[in-house]
Amino acid sequence: MKTIANKELLMAADFAGCPLKNVVKAYLEGKGWKITDIGVQNPDDPEDPKLMFHRIGLRVGSMITEKEFERAMIFCGTGMGIHIAASKCPGVHAGVVESVPAARRAITGNGVNVLAMGAFYVAPEMGKAIADTYLSASLGSDYTWWPNFYEFHKLAMDELDAFNYEEYKANGFQVNELGYYPLSLMDKPEDA
Repeated sequence: MKTIANKELLMAADFAGCPLKNVVKAYLEGKGWKITDIGVQNPDDPEDPKLMFHRIGLRVGSMITEKEFERAMIFCGTGMGIHIAASKCPGVHAGVVESVPAARRAITGNGVNVLAMGAFYVAPEMGKAIADTYLSASLGSDYTWWPNFYEFHKLAMDELDAFNYEEYKANGFQVNELGYYPLSLMDKPEDA
């Protein structure tokens, strides 16, 4: 698997997200990242069916599911459509972010392995800052003031990965709980 520890990342975009993807990609490559870019390469070719957000999102999602990559960054006009498509693949935890705090929480609290940005809403400099934040953190990091932050959120991810709708429905729409961690919070520091 290509990992963040080895500075390896998967990237993709539809025609609308391509300009932002290209800026973030060049920025990260300048910082030594090895980017595997599976498209779009030419946003000016409207006849190319591979430009459709859902096809690219599904391709990225499948590469995460198959454990070719630990994480990916994807881009479309809003970030929504491509993230919905990637989320159809098992084990994909995708999220759309438009700010640095959202990027930090997406990875530290939600373990997002596919981060989506919308080129209509995220300016290039913000995209770079979001990428830096997303790639410099991991599930559970940055929350030393919350004693079982990692365990609490990892349990949520595990239950989501194990989720089967038919079992959920047959169980009276109750989650098949895999465990429990109390919501034990300490006082949050002013700067957290």
